[in-house]
Amino acid sequence: MRQNPLETPIKFLKSVGEKRAKLFEEELGITTVFDLLMYFPYKHYDRSRIFNICDIQPGEALIQFKGRITGFKTIEARNRKILSATVSDNTGTTEVIWFAGHSWITKNLNTTTEYLFFGKPNLFNNQISFAHPEIEPLEKYYARNNFTFSPVYSLPEKFRKNNITSKHIQELMLQALSMGEAFLKDMLPESVRNDLGLLSFQEAIRQIHFPNNHNLLKKAEYRLKFDEFFIIHLTLLYRQQLRKKNIKGFPMPKVGYFFNQFYKTRLPFELTNAQKRVVREIFNDLKSGKQMNRLLQGDVGSGKTLVILLAVLLTADNGYQSAIMAPTEILANQHYKSITKLIGPLGFNVALLTGSTKRKEREEIHSQLRKGKIHLLIGTHALIEDTVEFAKLGFVAIDEQHRFGVAQRAKLWTKSEQYPHVLVVTATPIPRTLAMTLYGDLDLSVIDELPPGRKPIKTIHYFENDRTKLNDFIKKQIALGQQIYFVFPLIEESEKLDYQNLMEGYERISSTFGKNLTVMLHGRMSPKEKEESMQKFIRKEAMIMVSTTVIEVGVDVPNATVMVIESAHRFGLSQLHQLRGRVGRGDEQSYCILLTPYELSSDSRKRILVMASTNDGFLIAEKDLTMRGAGDIEGTRQSGLPFNLRIASISADQKISQIARQAAEKILEQDPLLENPENTKLLRVVNNTKNGNLSWSMIS
Repeated sequence: MRQNPLETPIKFLKSVGEKRAKLFEEELGITTVFDLLMYFPYKHYDRSRIFNICDIQPGEALIQFKGRITGFKTIEARNRKILSATVSDNTGTTEVIWFAGHSWITKNLNTTTEYLFFGKPNLFNNQISFAHPEIEPLEKYYARNNFTFSPVYSLPEKFRKNNITSKHIQELMLQALSMGEAFLKDMLPESVRNDLGLLSFQEAIRQIHFPNNHNLLKKAEYRLKFDEFFIIHLTLLYRQQLRKKNIKGFPMPKVGYFFNQFYKTRLPFELTNAQKRVVREIFNDLKSGKQMNRLLQGDVGSGKTLVILLAVLLTADNGYQSAIMAPTEILANQHYKSITKLIGPLGFNVALLTGSTKRKEREEIHSQLRKGKIHLLIGTHALIEDTVEFAKLGFVAIDEQHRFGVAQRAKLWTKSEQYPHVLVVTATPIPRTLAMTLYGDLDLSVIDELPPGRKPIKTIHYFENDRTKLNDFIKKQIALGQQIYFVFPLIEESEKLDYQNLMEGYERISSTFGKNLTVMLHGRMSPKEKEESMQKFIRKEAMIMVSTTVIEVGVDVPNATVMVIESAHRFGLSQLHQLRGRVGRGDEQSYCILLTPYELSSDSRKRILVMASTNDGFLIAEKDLTMRGAGDIEGTRQSGLPFNLRIASISADQKISQIARQAAEKILEQDPLLENPENTKLLRVVNNTKNGNLSWSMIS
């Protein structure tokens, strides 16, 4: 059987070979002609105009001109040689210079050929010159069809060191298109393309590299972005559909003693309408006999823990055990304390398992768990150890789930005879468009309402030179019996410097307000030291906690009413909002002070203004998405995304994503199992889209 040219290894392309092919594979993951065609340019230069030399001005953007080389000369300058060539057309002359590669240039360029030069005009020795421009024979340029838009490709550093330029990749793309363009197949049914007026896949690939005009370039970008989102949504919706059809869930129809007693005697406050709505959504899933796979998102302080607890109690009433997995010991401890306090004397058994749990206690927990005597196990990664065995695990809540890997989460599912009901929980509000792309295979519940009586946190921006005013304010708050957080950045790239700043900050704060009133909390402390600091703060033996972002989640001290964020300009919006949520948890008025230098970048200033203008986490998430893109909205990878995107941007292309999702939904409504002949390619793509890689190769 003749090999599809798209599967041809790129080492067989002219001017590649074994060595360069290895570089393409190592640096870009490109091994075949098809892979190469899917490496899109990041911009295009409009090369429709060819300048006369007399019209060229220094300081212009990249331009092109034509002319003949009239002669070469070598210039000695600062211990190195510069090769110079005079180029002329019938309107004037200019100079082209090279700092390296002289022998190749003099060997391959001549004075009889008319060349096209492309580069940036600069002043050198008081005359216009071009350093290392792109050069090709003019007749070769004209021989190419519609080459007015020149593609520019991103180059890894190793490419530069091995003299692989964007121009080289252009040449390879022309070869690849010549070999493989006719073999590019379209995965989209014709009906979808026609309904949405999309270019064919084959035309989109040609136009993304070598567009005929600006309009066709935009259409090619749209089509390829649509494809990325369409594959994501179709895959997630298809998986969700299969799961709902095939994976049975433990039926939990009974509302019994634990739930009723808690609701009647222990409920700390009337549930908000949003909490009631979400509880109904979860309960309907648990009763359905199908496995629940639901994302619960709610702003800081919206009462997510209470909703989780109600699901846990219903699970126990139906004879099953529950687990809550948290990313840090601090958060696991916080859940354990708040839940045991809420439950009180109901005879409901809760255990805590973390890396710090003593061996004897751990063995006792393992034993009780296997016997089914523990209703709820709360813990960290320790929950997924092989020695942890449940008698009857029916419900799992994963808190701040983006901090766990997929394999870690999946290991928890295997601790049950069949998949338990799963509630994925995040305190980071996610815009709906992003949530559907990140978690499109999960059902979505949102708590978009805060419990009654909460006073909005006042957010104030102070500059460094306002520190005296800030200290006076802090002293007044301490005199009123209120407690304070000071949070310092701790960013991986500058961890050593940040740690030093934290220590200096602690010394300054403790000398200002008293060492006996100040405690510290950071990641280098042992679990025991962290717990001692926390307890001292909780008992009000210390009034100030100096910390890193380790307190971003899980620290809940209602008496703490002031959050001072040092170097606030170094935090993202989402993280600033999370930190602010550590205060405002009691009845007193709370404050968040954003401390920055006077000189701020435009983006930093925008973030500070957003924080000072709203407490709405969902609005902040939308702003964050617009300003920074999807990559950091959730402290995730474009690291929180379930798939790698080549050309689409979740923040900039939300409308395309929505249209692609609607198209995917329509196809699955008409053909749920993708069995129709026109959908066979789609089924292949969906079945082969794994591990965060869109299965583009299945299209060809």
